[in-house]
Amino acid sequence: MMLTEINFDGIIGPTHNYAGLSRGNIASASNAGDVSQPRAAALQGIDKMRHNLALGLPQGFFTPLDRPDAPWLEVLGTTLEGAEPHLRAQAWSASAMWAANAATVSPAPDSGDGKCHLTVANLVTMPHRSHEWQGTLKQLRVAFADPAFAVHGPVPAPFGDEGAANHMRLCDGHGSAGVEIFVYGVGGGRYPARQHLDASKAIARHHRLDPARTLFIRQSDSAIQGGAFHNDVVAVANERVLFTHETAFHDREAAHAEIRAAFPAVEIVEVPADAVSLPDAIKSYLFNAQLVSLPDGGGMGLVLPTEAQDTASVWSWLEAHVAGNGPIRKLLPVNVRQSMANGGGPACLRLRVVADPARVDPRFMADAGKLDRISEIVARHWPEAIAAADLASAGLTADVRRARAALLEALELSELA
Repeated sequence: MMLTEINFDGIIGPTHNYAGLSRGNIASASNAGDVSQPRAAALQGIDKMRHNLALGLPQGFFTPLDRPDAPWLEVLGTTLEGAEPHLRAQAWSASAMWAANAATVSPAPDSGDGKCHLTVANLVTMPHRSHEWQGTLKQLRVAFADPAFAVHGPVPAPFGDEGAANHMRLCDGHGSAGVEIFVYGVGGGRYPARQHLDASKAIARHHRLDPARTLFIRQSDSAIQGGAFHNDVVAVANERVLFTHETAFHDREAAHAEIRAAFPAVEIVEVPADAVSLPDAIKSYLFNAQLVSLPDGGGMGLVLPTEAQDTASVWSWLEAHVAGNGPIRKLLPVNVRQSMANGGGPACLRLRVVADPARVDPRFMADAGKLDRISEIVARHWPEAIAAADLASAGLTADVRRARAALLEALELSELA
């Protein structure tokens, strides 16, 4: 069995819009009511997948969920036509595009039964995301139906779980046993803590993780209240490297010491707050980047949003790090501006799964030809623009449903309809 890291990106759906539904997400709130461009958004995401394939990285994808979610509105006693605007917007949400929130993943070398475990995230903290897990779970069970995987249902409410965006893994190599780090928040303040400690502990138990190689570390209140609604806005890990902002953890020194004790080979690359402020880190999504191991001994690359280039303090620090022979050897900017305007960078758009690609349902694995076919469908069927008032349009509802149906048909994934 050949284990490697596969990044599964969420294809940005035809209902992508800016409703400003995500409390604590500064970009989402700032752009509420703006006109979105679903077609451009999806093509930007596909181009990012092409970019990573060209680097030699295995690439998969997930399809958009069925939106607007009329059955969810029916449970609330209303309809698409009769719903209050805020409920209608929640039914239209395309937030499943951020696959980092789809699930938490523990590779086979870490689990007690030698399987790769995935637990679908319940996303209960935000109403517009709380009705994602059913569709996501259905998709995970199709993509990872092979006995090499164990796919779990959600942790029950009220314990909030937002998936891999609050989970990191350190290891000597992707296929070797690692140390898994669950980062949780504590409630209080303007913005909610979305990842609860009890949820993280439940996932670790379901995944049969070794307690000696499993850490639970508290995210700093200042990071959460500053707009780092998930840990991956202020920290990212890959193999032996932890790339983090100085303000990421509640007790920085204790957290670093705990990580070093569990995984002595770790290299902690910390960006000081006096070099890059927390607001600049969040605005640029410096840490919401894909820190990847490049093939053929190319070291590590950082796939990061072009906004990082536009933020002087961030780009200056990154260039100095690369020039100083740090572990990050290449800076690889990508344009995901439509996603960024809703508060999701390159790392938000992907779920990392360490597995043998041959054990994954091939319909979910990307290659250049398949991405070209997806692009053609997007260009033909995805709306060019969506304004807030458009969410009440029966014609647009029919159009976006036809668009998703065309994609599923082309990918031979009719069981997801």
